[in-house]
Amino acid sequence: MPDGPYQLLPDEPVASLADYEAMGGGTGLAKALEADPDDVIAEVRRSGLRGRGGAGFPTGVKWRGVADAASEDGVAYIACNAAEGEPGTWKDRPLMARNPYQLLEGMLVGLHTIRARRGYIATKRRFEHELARLTDARDEMVAAGWSRADELEIVPGPDEYLFGEEKALLEVIEGRLPLPRLVPPFQVGLWATTTEPNPTVVNNVETLSHLTWILAYGADSFRRNGTTESPGTMLFTVSGDVPSGGVFELPMGTSLRTLICDVAGARAEDVKAIWSGVSNVVITPDLLDLPMDFDSFAEAGLGLGSGGFVVYDQSRDMVQVTYQLSRFLAVESCGQCNACKLGNLFMAEQFDKLVRGEGTREDIRAISRRTLDVTDQNRCYLPVGAALVVRSALETFPEEFEARIGSPTPEEVKVPVPKIVDVDEDKGEVLFDTEYHRKQPDWSYIPPGSPESTSWPS
Repeated sequence: MPDGPYQLLPDEPVASLADYEAMGGGTGLAKALEADPDDVIAEVRRSGLRGRGGAGFPTGVKWRGVADAASEDGVAYIACNAAEGEPGTWKDRPLMARNPYQLLEGMLVGLHTIRARRGYIATKRRFEHELARLTDARDEMVAAGWSRADELEIVPGPDEYLFGEEKALLEVIEGRLPLPRLVPPFQVGLWATTTEPNPTVVNNVETLSHLTWILAYGADSFRRNGTTESPGTMLFTVSGDVPSGGVFELPMGTSLRTLICDVAGARAEDVKAIWSGVSNVVITPDLLDLPMDFDSFAEAGLGLGSGGFVVYDQSRDMVQVTYQLSRFLAVESCGQCNACKLGNLFMAEQFDKLVRGEGTREDIRAISRRTLDVTDQNRCYLPVGAALVVRSALETFPEEFEARIGSPTPEEVKVPVPKIVDVDEDKGEVLFDTEYHRKQPDWSYIPPGSPESTSWPS
């Protein structure tokens, strides 16, 4: 853990707890244990740290709210959202694989600071290497006598996208399916009853890793990077039509052009569209000089999300690209509310017709109309994201939608869903899930080789 140039993601994995401690690991927790919890929260607030999971909410404010609620009602919990599954994003997995100790230390700081009863790290069962690293690191801390390390539980869960939705994450921790609740965790948390709300802090891996650094080196050091309103660094992922994809740590406020062109090697004139995950509007190349921070993106009508950018070049058919994003959200919907049952599935079916050259102008108009009401009575943000993705594509590339009427997307320009399964850092290659097209809205998979596996499952 260097006290010089800020680096959250080490170049090489930290091999053992002893190596971590030799780097200064444990300093943040030691300072937190010696301080009053209110002073720890004050330092986090002074740092300006904002959640790196997508919303950018001030972390200190979240901790303050849960700590205050717990002081009135008696019990609080802390949970780490390590169920990374946003398309185009690959940052929490390398953090867990290369330095699980800083995440665990951040969790222990949280246990002390909000006076939580217990802490949970929920991640996907298929992240086998990351699970093993977390478990081994936690066990090392327990054996070494780190304060309350035995009160951290690592919870493996399913591969579904909604596992990463914080209300659904609590359901998985409690042993159920990832179906989002109605009430947010800071109001109704883990193991809640009608008389015991048990408010729960939910932070993601990167946020908690930053907290460890802030407690060790101070808010002022954290603020040396980034902007006034979005201080620190952030891990950004780049994939798609770029020569050198991967995950890169940069100061917040760095321009999108620096990431996409200077770091990932794309030529600006080749860029046609960029998506930050699947819950935001399309980013066009005229915005490449936009600073990558929460406020600059919000002022431009965009969402920074979790910092995962998928780049599409001039050869791509934006109808087929939007179809893949829309289909992903339709498939991953839990189906609890009409917003998705009547909205996302419908839009994906119409997109499928257009991509196959069987769509009509009325299908395009129907998709457009559905973006206006797809969010009615929504239980989570998923249908909101779908509306943003689809409507922005319709408005930005109207001529491409018109061109798909009676004309299927050429096979050579088609792209898969940008669900990342691995990153080859040596080659600068980001690998997407090549089997995802077989997944159906009931979360089952059509058998390999089935003739229906390349079309929309009705």
